[in-house]
Amino acid sequence: MRMILSAGLAALLASAALAEVTVETAQGIVSLPAAPAKVAVLDLGVADTMMALGVQPVAVPDKLYLDHLQPLAQDAAPVGTLQEPDLEKLAAIGPDLIVVANRSAVKKDAVAQVAPAIDMTVDGADLISDAKARLAALAALFGKQAEGKALAAALDEKLAALVEAGRDKGGALVVLTNGPKMSAYGKDSRFGWIYEVTGLPQAGRPLDEKANHGDAISHEFIAQTNPDWLFVLDRGVAIGADQPSAQATLDNELVRQTNAWKNGHVVYLPADNVYLAPGGYTALTETLDALAAALAG
Repeated sequence: MRMILSAGLAALLASAALAEVTVETAQGIVSLPAAPAKVAVLDLGVADTMMALGVQPVAVPDKLYLDHLQPLAQDAAPVGTLQEPDLEKLAAIGPDLIVVANRSAVKKDAVAQVAPAIDMTVDGADLISDAKARLAALAALFGKQAEGKALAAALDEKLAALVEAGRDKGGALVVLTNGPKMSAYGKDSRFGWIYEVTGLPQAGRPLDEKANHGDAISHEFIAQTNPDWLFVLDRGVAIGADQPSAQATLDNELVRQTNAWKNGHVVYLPADNVYLAPGGYTALTETLDALAAALAG
């Protein structure tokens, strides 16, 4: 009897080890071994969502930037930058799976030489739907479906409240500053989801939606557009660059004449969350909270 039980247990364990789960990635549906034990994550947004699900990666980029991601570094090895992962360090760790996305997506084929790799990139124009899809996929992959559903429900509540807060509040313009330089982004751009979640239409003329770095603009452009709301992302703050702040760049006589400036509707969003961790669960929900607080004020 003991031998039979042992054989049955061995068969059960072998079956569990071979179990697979089908998940949606940025490059289509893939089947992967369920609950991989050692996962290297080369994207801050993915690391963020895994952290929200209670999953600890074994490897992350050298620099995590965001304050709420810093605890991950205690138990994860640094394996290079977002753009240049260290293949030797990855190989030494021996991960079961490597996850790339956004800035690291171009390195998928390179890191796939070390271990199976998947791309969980999110599209800025469809960031909300992509973020939900990635959350569901990661929850299924790690056997965290209950946690994933709870997080998705909380996200939906925030989104519903935010649309209500933005109702009939006028037009908006999303601007990214890079020191003294400024760019504006339209509704179908990488930051277009900000218009979607607030329900505020883009103010002014149509912008080049295919320009990943936005349309270069001037203070005159902002004055002519005259948005009711300015949603501002400071790239320098996000990456820790020593350059003029967004506040200093926008503090201009022309900008001060806009409805947004006059009514106190210039909103400086958490740029590190938006710029460096697109689609990350905590990064996204913190940004939604910042938008809701501004629109309700």
